[in-house]
Amino acid sequence: MFAVIKTGGKQYKVAEGDEIIIEKLDAEAGNDVTFEEVLLLGKDGKVEVGAPTVAGASVVGKVAEQRKGAKVMIFKKRQRNTYRRKKGHRQLETVVTIESILAKGQKPAAKKAAPKTTAAKTAAPEAAAEAKTAAKAAPKKAPAKPAEAKAEPKKAAPKKAETSTGADDRGRLAAAQGTADDLKKITGIGPAFEKKLNAAGIFHYWQIGGLKKAQIAELEAELNMSGRVERDDWVKQAKALAKGA
Repeated sequence: MFAVIKTGGKQYKVAEGDEIIIEKLDAEAGNDVTFEEVLLLGKDGKVEVGAPTVAGASVVGKVAEQRKGAKVMIFKKRQRNTYRRKKGHRQLETVVTIESILAKGQKPAAKKAAPKTTAAKTAAPEAAAEAKTAAKAAPKKAPAKPAEAKAEPKKAAPKKAETSTGADDRGRLAAAQGTADDLKKITGIGPAFEKKLNAAGIFHYWQIGGLKKAQIAELEAELNMSGRVERDDWVKQAKALAKGA
């Protein structure tokens, strides 16, 4: 048995078990859809043509997938003008599996309901009752004995080691020692960077001149200036300025 249906302004010849791709329908995957615009029915060599549709006939299908079709490229050009327009389009499509074709007066077959799991429902209260009786039968725990000795107080975290110059292990100072050096004399350091360095605890030439690789990496990561210290040779410049100061 076959039928010709109309949907989305197009006609489709379908049979039971066919999978058709049609214009997008407002239904989710797994939902049933019914096509009532049946234009033609065919069975056992006999054909019934509708005027315009076959009265009482319908086709039932199931939405298998909602998707986008293949991309179509649209290119527009105007002769003797610098007008070019290129655009892509993917049409929304619905994939439907035909389940049954119903003639006049026929009704769709009722779907079998899933059997209820009564065993699981009865087992749950029984397990809960057993758990309650086991909890009652269990002996009560003896009260915990008081601790004989007090716990030792936690040791304070060691403070960051400071060098003889007063800088910490990162080469930073909490405040400038006397008058801060003019860091703008170093090539690559402007007023903005000088403020950032001061905020990070760098005030003097000897601090920059004494920076190690790990300290440089930490400072560059903190101030978001990757590779700048080595690229502009700040350490060498700072050492020379420190000697002349």
